[in-house]
Amino acid sequence: MRIFVTGASGWIGSAVVPELLAAGHQVLGLARSDAAAETVAALGAEVLRGDLTDTGVLRAGALDSDGVIHLAFLVPSTSEAATRADAGAIEAFTAALAGSGKPLVVSGGTLVRPGRPATERDELIAAGPIAARITNMRAALAAADAGVRACLVMLPRSVHGEGERHGFVPQLIARARAKGVCGYIGDGASRWPAVHVKDAAALYRLAVEQAPAGAVLNAVGDEGVPVREIAEAIGKQLGLPARSLPAAEFEGMLVHLLGTDMPASSALTQELMGWKPTHPGLIEDIEQGHYFR
Repeated sequence: MRIFVTGASGWIGSAVVPELLAAGHQVLGLARSDAAAETVAALGAEVLRGDLTDTGVLRAGALDSDGVIHLAFLVPSTSEAATRADAGAIEAFTAALAGSGKPLVVSGGTLVRPGRPATERDELIAAGPIAARITNMRAALAAADAGVRACLVMLPRSVHGEGERHGFVPQLIARARAKGVCGYIGDGASRWPAVHVKDAAALYRLAVEQAPAGAVLNAVGDEGVPVREIAEAIGKQLGLPARSLPAAEFEGMLVHLLGTDMPASSALTQELMGWKPTHPGLIEDIEQGHYFR
């Protein structure tokens, strides 16, 4: 297959592209800058210049391919500009692929279901801080009604691995270094789901190859890692204490992420897709030390 990948030069895209190429696929990667184009080419993919606001380029890339994996988003991902660009991209892909039966794999985020792990069968309710992104996820699934083999890959809060520089674990490490303490909120029992980036890449490949239309897939390796354990693992590497801090000590999304219990299961995904995470879990990955070099 010839697969068009947005976000091909990004953290997850840089793992997805080699995964696809190793499986014998061809890759056309979207690149918005010279630096991104160099990265995509170095990975072994063909380059298509443009960004998420270039809907004509997005349609052309989709029409020139056998399927689409949509990874790119503007930063911050929950801003109005980011969600509007994402909606436009999904609309462009749906129009280009309509009636073809070709795959459209769109990235989402694992849901939060108080008191239990979120599953692939949970309803996509457009509410809370990511309501607009959930609306876009629902639009992506609706592409199945237009004859597109559309599915969602739901990513957890931490997609970790060697080379991660901008996710929540690096943010926690930078904050701990600056403050001299590895903090968590309350008793630290709130849980993060997580997945190694190479395991996530394998699921994206399986999704574009074989996921049925309308599938929701949870790319989850660790169902839920207590944030206290994450803080303690970081503290051990830095030689710093880990302790509970008031929520006011944290900024932005970290307050929500550290204070909300958000486990998620991938049991249905593993059964449906034959996918099995094989790479280190989050705590083991932190303990390997590469985040601190």
